[in-house]
Amino acid sequence: MRNLCFSIVLMGLLLLHGVHGEDPYRFLTWKITYGDIYPLGVKQRGILINGQFPGPQIDSVTNDNLIISVYNYLTEPFLISWSGLQQRRNSWQDGMAGTNCPIPPGKNMTYALQVKDQIGSFFYFPSLAFHKAAGGFGGIRILSRPRIPVPFPAPSGDFTVLAGDWFKRDHAELGGILDRGHNLPFPDGLLINGRGWNGYMFQVDQGRTYRFRISNVGLTTSINFRIQGHKMKLVEVEGSHTLQNTYSAIDIHLGQSYSVLVTADQPPQDYYIVVSSRFTSPVLTTTAVLHYSWSTVGLSGPPPGGPTTQIDWSLNQARSIRWNLSASGPRPNPQGSYHYGLIKTSRTIMLANSAPIINGKQRYAVNSVSYMPASTPLKLADYFNIPGVFYLGSIPSFPTWGNGYLQTSVMPADFRSYIEIVFQNWEETVQSWHIDGYSFFVMGMDGGQWTPASRASYNLRDTVARCTVQVYPKAWTAIYMALDNVGMWNVRSENWARQYLGQQFYLRVFSPANSWRDEIPIPKNALLCGRAAGRHTRPL
Repeated sequence: MRNLCFSIVLMGLLLLHGVHGEDPYRFLTWKITYGDIYPLGVKQRGILINGQFPGPQIDSVTNDNLIISVYNYLTEPFLISWSGLQQRRNSWQDGMAGTNCPIPPGKNMTYALQVKDQIGSFFYFPSLAFHKAAGGFGGIRILSRPRIPVPFPAPSGDFTVLAGDWFKRDHAELGGILDRGHNLPFPDGLLINGRGWNGYMFQVDQGRTYRFRISNVGLTTSINFRIQGHKMKLVEVEGSHTLQNTYSAIDIHLGQSYSVLVTADQPPQDYYIVVSSRFTSPVLTTTAVLHYSWSTVGLSGPPPGGPTTQIDWSLNQARSIRWNLSASGPRPNPQGSYHYGLIKTSRTIMLANSAPIINGKQRYAVNSVSYMPASTPLKLADYFNIPGVFYLGSIPSFPTWGNGYLQTSVMPADFRSYIEIVFQNWEETVQSWHIDGYSFFVMGMDGGQWTPASRASYNLRDTVARCTVQVYPKAWTAIYMALDNVGMWNVRSENWARQYLGQQFYLRVFSPANSWRDEIPIPKNALLCGRAAGRHTRPL
């Protein structure tokens, strides 16, 4: 009888999570704690996952179900989000403050994710407060299913590189600087997998080829990645197989992820792996070591230099990144079978970033609206029909060029529409934009003001699909996006100071059908807080 009851409960869970019995499950248990870390040689308070900084790698295969139990042993609320995971029909698991209640100190929450129809290289990170400045991030690898062809031979090794800028100050102090209306100081350095200068080593065998999955997990700075004496063949960008162009150095903007193949075809010795900051003065640099097995020859010469402030170099490289039309993605059909450029868009949205002073304090805004978090997650307020938490249309679809103001901004959008979004940047700094729940097509980018005539320069055939895109200073970037994923989705700057101070909003993709086919129901274990506290999720 007990076995029968268990079977019924398990069957119910499978149905309610909208997954199929043949898709494997991977169970992870994470303990979130503070601990001492020394990334730049001085002791800091870091956020550890199971005692690790950076956190543990998530290895999965297309369509896997990830059941991740997160126990919060910090002294304040905590949340994790999953950059690039699309959470199909399931923004309940997105882990942003607008979708989920924080995990209280001493409590736990279990995420039920499915990497549905996805492959590629991504990462997770802490999404609340300024926790990202203390660690709590890690890599995510989604491999293709065994029968799905991959457009390159299996590499001899698969390395994750989590790189980005770092501050020696405590994350709470950095958050306090922003709360008082000031800008962050210049970063103190760069890290590669949580280590400073020559603090991390990748071991290779001569003649073999290796995959490096590189993510910029930093807070404020674009980076450039290169390996002394070695070429890099680009093969994947945030879930898209690319044309296999060869580069000696690659720009990686905030929140972006790239996969390259590197062949160990040089004389056996140690070589520098270099990460340097882009568009900064001074230029920050750090290194790791590419070590050939059995070699006793150490590093020689200075680390190879790279681009520093050149915009054109970066723009031309970005335009060279193309979709591999004949390669399979997560499914066996070729990526190019989706003719994104032949679909007529039904709506254009233009998003302009700005840096207004509001109430005497530095803020950042989208179309003049600086986002203010609500005490009740927007997704819960929407589900329970709680009035007064937000209202649709609280952010305009085009710039107003007016004074900045504070608002809990939510933009409405229709399920199954196909839209154009133009990111317009009139500031002097590179912007990096991310959209949760989606992959979009990068149609074009150029200097100046976007106009309808700019569409003549769009790549309608083989642009790459990704989830994070850069916008150069005094320039624009345009994307196409199919709104095929119902939910409440965060649209944000990947510059963490800017998103913290308001350069973000939520896109509510709505289906009037109210069907499980379109959206998974609220999880039974969903945490309830704010004005949703005391309500009920649903019976099992």
